[in-house]
Amino acid sequence: MSGHRLPDPCPLCGRGDAVRVAGDLACAWCGWRFGDAPDADLPRPVVEVVYYLRYDRRVKIGTSGRPRQRLAAIRHHELLAFEPGGRDVEQARHREFAAIREGGEWFTFTAELERHVAALRTTRDPWQLYARWVSAAMQR
Repeated sequence: MSGHRLPDPCPLCGRGDAVRVAGDLACAWCGWRFGDAPDADLPRPVVEVVYYLRYDRRVKIGTSGRPRQRLAAIRHHELLAFEPGGRDVEQARHREFAAIREGGEWFTFTAELERHVAALRTTRDPWQLYARWVSAAMQR
């Protein structure tokens, strides 16, 4: 990935690949700066996301502040993407794709929805993007 390794696993995500950022060593996966210690006394920040889950040729567009727990409870074939935002963004997407709604939060996976999902995928793995958002929220 980057050619660098962290001396110890990242305290935030547990990965070991590193990159140099402004001379500092940082986790290549989540962006946490090596040497910084997350405050164990503080709860992890809640990062609201809109998720896109594929099941056959259908996509569920939902929202959660705890996506690992939420997605574990929903039958799906693939996590397609995350988008930052909560209920307001989710409802905007439901309106945007209302013509292809199959019921509830499920939509037909049309070319239009596929293009939208592709535009959200700035990394190969949506979980990496989520890890970066959590890391950024913790650094604030």
